[in-house]
Amino acid sequence: MGVVGAVLGPEAEALVRLRVAAGRLRREVPADEHWAFAYSMLHRVSRSFALVIQQLGPDLRNAVCVFYLVLRALDTVEDDTSIPTEVKVPILQEFHHHIYNRDWHFSCGTKDYKILMDKFHYVLTAFLELGSGYQEAIEEITRRMGAGMAKFICKEVETVDDYDEYCHYVAGLVGIGLSRLFHAAGLEDLAPESLSNSMGLFLQKVNITRDYLEDINEIPKSRMFWPREIWSKYVDKLEDLKYEENSVKAVKCLNEMVTNGLIHTEDCLRYMSALKDIAVLRFCAIPQVMALATYALCYNNVNVFRGVVKMRRGLTARIINETNSMSDVYTAFYEFSSLLERKHYFRFMIMIQMHC
Repeated sequence: MGVVGAVLGPEAEALVRLRVAAGRLRREVPADEHWAFAYSMLHRVSRSFALVIQQLGPDLRNAVCVFYLVLRALDTVEDDTSIPTEVKVPILQEFHHHIYNRDWHFSCGTKDYKILMDKFHYVLTAFLELGSGYQEAIEEITRRMGAGMAKFICKEVETVDDYDEYCHYVAGLVGIGLSRLFHAAGLEDLAPESLSNSMGLFLQKVNITRDYLEDINEIPKSRMFWPREIWSKYVDKLEDLKYEENSVKAVKCLNEMVTNGLIHTEDCLRYMSALKDIAVLRFCAIPQVMALATYALCYNNVNVFRGVVKMRRGLTARIINETNSMSDVYTAFYEFSSLLERKHYFRFMIMIQMHC
């Protein structure tokens, strides 16, 4: 621990280091207006991803930035529950064609997402400056994702298989696309799609689990991603989990959702252990460690049904600063897995006492 850490503590020191690194990244952003918009928008729609992307070199970082914003725009169309289905489905299905037309845009979403959509021509201008290998990877994933999103506009997440399929379309394909970008950059071998898919599912499932209350309270229409096959064991309607009288059932259901997400842990470790480039490893590993920390935070935590459950900013900063090798990844996975085990044991003992 340095002088700053000795005075402020490890989490405060990590936050200071993170702010310094973020300032360095801002100075490295290309001066062109469209690139300035892209990186500014990336920070506004996903602060955590904007922090993680700084691990990458400039060429790959630009490609990943554009890739993220294209998919975020696609996701904004899917998320906007005010768009009629007959309008939304064709846009999702044709989105991969639109990215080659710098003049195309579709106004939807709210707040920063609306700004992204209204000024999407900046992102498309940046996309058209990328190398052909990057463009082809982004186009293919956008096509596959748009088709999958369109499918689930008219389909409920009923079974666990449906849940895995939905998460594949909205996140597993992101993992597959990133693997293709790493390969196009000449930094990594092309990873098996199954492992790349698991990297995305591990992240998506913790977000769906954590964001229960936000999604169920969505206006004008609830968004329901928890599979009926799981929640119907505990309540008659998914929204019933948020009511205080169902707290015990809700926590049991929550724990089953967490357990479902954790099945991808081994695949994620296998994927990361095969990476050769240290910058790519850090870029991939930091979100995975934060996801496992969030799983541990959510497990047995009734507050998931009461408000926003998030990691401390200081802990997030420490994970970013201290995840520098595969050895660090194994250490972090062991520590957060141990926390999960302790919470499970504590819950188990409470249940025994209640039945004594």
